Amino acid sequence: MLETSPVEGLSAATGAQLQREPKYWRLKRHLLELLDTLAPGSPIPTERALAAAFDVSRTTVRQALADLTVEGRLHRVQGKGTFVAEPKVAQRLQLSSYTEDIRAKGMEPSSKLLDMSEEPADAELSRLLSLRAGAKVLRLRRLRLADGEPMAIETTHLPAGRFRGLRKYVTAGGSLYEVLHERFGVRMGHAEETIETALAGPEEAELLGADVGMPMLLLSRHSFATDDKPVEWVRSVYRGDRYKFVTTLNRP
Repeated sequence: MLETSPVEGLSAATGAQLQREPKYWRLKRHLLELLDTLAPGSPIPTERALAAAFDVSRTTVRQALADLTVEGRLHRVQGKGTFVAEPKVAQRLQLSSYTEDIRAKGMEPSSKLLDMSEEPADAELSRLLSLRAGAKVLRLRRLRLADGEPMAIETTHLPAGRFRGLRKYVTAGGSLYEVLHERFGVRMGHAEETIETALAGPEEAELLGADVGMPMLLLSRHSFATDDKPVEWVRSVYRGDRYKFVTTLNRP
């Protein structure tokens, strides 16, 4: 229940301005101000309380809450309510492993192997990994977690002939880059990475604990060793409500 009216104390001029704003936007703006005062995990007022305080329909309230959930500001728990979300994990764009990135944030990384198989390289993978058509590619599909929370689904393709025996080392989890360095003498040199947006399908939503249609960050990484030989082609789907990427830009 709200103890005081969310609009109490507003000046007449501000009130007049708010009256000209769409009710949905007015409510969302108030909620953003409210979230800045609350600690992560704090509950927010119920849909009924918000609807009564702002004289809007519960449909309008749900729209505002849905937007803030998609933006990663709120976390909704079925049957329990809506809570202030934890801050997004800010990841700097650099050629490092997921394990290294999460540890650098003071969190505990872990992985769940979803699928591992060998398959013939199609035309695109043959080009990306410098393989002859039909050569075997090792495909690893892993669910990536931080402090036990699902963060990303990562699908990695590597030339199977170059990394014979790799399967037995990655089954137990851990850093793939560490295995490549320690077992195969590969030092990562550089990579090309693109970031796009996508919407979570049913499978991604279930694995990542998100809603179907939730915005996701789609990363594609083409990595090379220090000898300029291609090592991997990776496509990762990250939760857009829990992850953001940071980089430093230098003027050329």
